[in-house]
Amino acid sequence: MTMLLQETGTRFAAADRVWIAAALLQRENPARTDFTEAEILERGRREGLVEENSSVFAVHVNQHCVANRHPNPGKHRMLLETARGRRRLYREGDPRRPGRTGKIVPNPHEIPMKYRSLLDWYAKWSRASAPPAAKNEAADPLLLLRGTGRAIWKREHADEFVRNLREGWG
Repeated sequence: MTMLLQETGTRFAAADRVWIAAALLQRENPARTDFTEAEILERGRREGLVEENSSVFAVHVNQHCVANRHPNPGKHRMLLETARGRRRLYREGDPRRPGRTGKIVPNPHEIPMKYRSLLDWYAKWSRASAPPAAKNEAADPLLLLRGTGRAIWKREHADEFVRNLREGWG
């Protein structure tokens, strides 16, 4: 479901409204690691992002925007379920279910101007709070290979291994 965006006359998607509510909560409460679904819903209500007499916003908070839940039918990766009924903003490197290929943040031209600064805040927040493995992967994907050949070299020194391989080369 969408709301009409007054500035441009275009539609304002429920997923984008959910992301904004969660981002506002996270920015306002930097010491918190996650929020209840009810807190995100209430923050959306206070901001005027929740349509009256509709469960669309709540369904997006619970299911459609949650990267580590089965896509049904929403495929966005805007939130992460940290525990039953608890969510935080999704960051690159977080777990996600297969099929969750949708957007992580709103398109800046599809949200009201007053919320666009959240996108810059999110970029800094997600980089600063990403797990070390995700930061290393972004810097050098080859680091993912660390330790994968450990079993090969367990009983034999690398130089000896290569020497044995070359023995029959004439």
